[in-house]
Amino acid sequence: MWWRTARSSFLEQRHHWELFSHASRHAFHCIPKNISLVSPPVDHSLISDIAVCIIAAWVLAVGAHLLKQPVILAYLVAGFVVGPIGLGWVKEAQSIELISEIGLSLLLFMIGLEIDLKKMMSAGRVITLTAVTQIVGGCALGLVFFWAMGFGLGDGKLDALYLAVAAAMSSTVIIVKILYDKRELDTLAGRLTLGVLVVQDLVAILFLALQPNLQDPSALLLLLSLAKVVSLVAVAFTASRFILPPIFRAVARMPELVLVGALAWCFMLAGMASALGLSREMGALVAGVALSTSPYTLDVTAKVTSLRDFFITLFFVALGMKIPAPSGMMLAWALVLVVFVVVSRFATVFPLLHWLRQGHRVSLLPAINLSQVSEFSLVILILGVKAKHIDSHTLDVCAYAFVILAVASTYLVTRSDALVRYLSPRLARMGVLDLDKHNDSGDADGHRSAVVMLGFFRTESSLLEELTRAEPALLNELTVIDFNPEVNQQLRKRNVRVIYGDISQRDTLLHAGVGHAEILVCALPNALLKGTTKRRLVRQLRDLNATAKIIVTTDLFADVEELYAVGANFVCLPRLAEADELCAALLAARRNSLDTKRAAFDAQLAGRQEVVP
Repeated sequence: MWWRTARSSFLEQRHHWELFSHASRHAFHCIPKNISLVSPPVDHSLISDIAVCIIAAWVLAVGAHLLKQPVILAYLVAGFVVGPIGLGWVKEAQSIELISEIGLSLLLFMIGLEIDLKKMMSAGRVITLTAVTQIVGGCALGLVFFWAMGFGLGDGKLDALYLAVAAAMSSTVIIVKILYDKRELDTLAGRLTLGVLVVQDLVAILFLALQPNLQDPSALLLLLSLAKVVSLVAVAFTASRFILPPIFRAVARMPELVLVGALAWCFMLAGMASALGLSREMGALVAGVALSTSPYTLDVTAKVTSLRDFFITLFFVALGMKIPAPSGMMLAWALVLVVFVVVSRFATVFPLLHWLRQGHRVSLLPAINLSQVSEFSLVILILGVKAKHIDSHTLDVCAYAFVILAVASTYLVTRSDALVRYLSPRLARMGVLDLDKHNDSGDADGHRSAVVMLGFFRTESSLLEELTRAEPALLNELTVIDFNPEVNQQLRKRNVRVIYGDISQRDTLLHAGVGHAEILVCALPNALLKGTTKRRLVRQLRDLNATAKIIVTTDLFADVEELYAVGANFVCLPRLAEADELCAALLAARRNSLDTKRAAFDAQLAGRQEVVP
C-alpha cells in the first residue's frame, strides 16, 4: 500500500541523515583548533575611503561654488587634503585610482557625446582659420619653448611634446560654464571660442590615436595606427547608424536599460580599442562621438551624467592625491607654464582675428576665454605617464598650472569686458588700430540720422525687418551702433548706415551723432550691456540730447519707473508681447483653431531675411 512505501522511504532517508550527522561530527572534531569556522570580517576600508573622498569633494565643491571657483579645482584640492601628502585619511589610494579609471572612460564618453559633428563640419572660415592657427601655432611654439627649457624630446622621453599639446588645449568645462553664466555663448566671440574648442577636441582624438606609437614614430606604424582608428570609427558609426537606434528605440521606455545600454556601448568600444592596440580612453571617446549623432543622445546623456559625475569626482580626487607637496622649483615651473599658455593664446589668436578685421573686442575676447589648461590635457599627460613617455614631474607641473589658471581665468573671463576696454586704447597707441579708426561714416561726414539704434541683436534684427516692410524710407534716416563686425558687414550690404563702436563709451555716442537724433532706441537685454546699465545709458543719452525721444526695453517691472525717472520717454516690456502671443496660441488651441493660427504665423515668417537669425 502507499503508506508502506512512504514509511519505507522515510526510514531510508532517516538512516542517511544519521550517517551524515555522524560523519559531520567526526569531521568537526578533526578540524585543527586554530582554524575558525566564522568568516573573517569584511574589510570596509575601501568603502570608508570612498566615503571620505566624496564627503571631502562635496564640502570643498560647495565652498568653491560659493566663491565662484571651478568645481574641478575643489576636487583636486580635496584629493590633496585627504591624500598621503595631506591628512592621510585615505588608505586605499590604489583602489580609488582603479575606480577613477572608470570615471576617466565615462568622462571621455561624455565629452564625445557633447561634440557636435554638424557644427564641426559647418564651422565658418573665421572659426576654422582661428582654430587651426591656435592649435598648430600653439603646439609649434610649445615644442620649441619646452625643448629649449630642457624638457625631453627624444631617447624615449617626450615631455616637451606632451607639454606642447597640453598647453595648446583649453578647458571646455570652465569656459562654457562662465560664458553661459555671462550669457555670451551666442555672441560672436562666444561662438568663436566654442568653435576653437570643438576643433581642439578633434585634435585630441587624433593625438590619442597616435599616442601608442609616439616613441617609435615610423611612417608605417603611424599609418597602421591611423588604419586602426579608421576601422574603429567605421565600426562605431556603422553600428550607431543601423544597430543602436532600433535597440534604444525598443528600450526607450525603460530608463535603466537605456543607461545599461549606453554603458555597454561605451565599454565595448573601449575594449575593442584596447584589442586594436589603442587606448581604452580613445575607444570611449569614439563611442561618445558616434552616439552623438543618434536621436537618443539627449536621453543617454541625461541617464549617464549622474553616474559619470560620481566616477569623475573620484577621478579628480585621485589625481589630487598624486600631486606632491609643492616645492619652490615645481611652482616656478608651473608659473612658467602659466605665462606660456597666456602669451601663446594671445600670440596665436589675436593677430589672425585682427588681420581678418574682427576688431579689438572680438580679437581679444577669444584669446582671454581660451587662456587655461584643459582637463583633457591632464588626461593626456596621465596616459603619457602610464605609457612611460613622460615623467610624473611633468604631470605635477601641469596639474599646478591647471589649478592656477583655473582660478585666474575665472576672474579674467568674468571681467573680460573691462580688460578689453583697458587694452584697446593701448593697442591703438601702439599702432594696432581698431575697426572704428578705419570707419569714416561718423558724424563728421555731416550726416545726421533721425533714428539711432544703440546695439543690435535679435530684437533689433526683427525690428529692422518690420521697418523694411512697414516704412522702408525710414531706413535712409537710420544709424546703428554696434561692435559686432558680422553685424556691421551685413548691415552695410543692406545699405544701412552703421558705426562700429561701444555704446557704453561717451565718445562713441558723440561720434555717432546721438546729440542731433530725434529718436534713440535701445532694445538690448540688460545681460548683453557691457560696461554700462540701461539706467546709466538712458541718463547719458538724456545728457547728450535733451529733446530726443528715448525708447528702451527692460525685463523687470521694477525698472520701468526708474527708467522714466532718468529720462526715458517709453519703456517696453517684451515679456508682455510674448505673453500676449502665447495667450492667443493657447486660446486658439482651446478652440481647436491652432492650425489656422500657425498657418497665419508661418505666412508672417515667410520671406523674412533677418541679420541675426
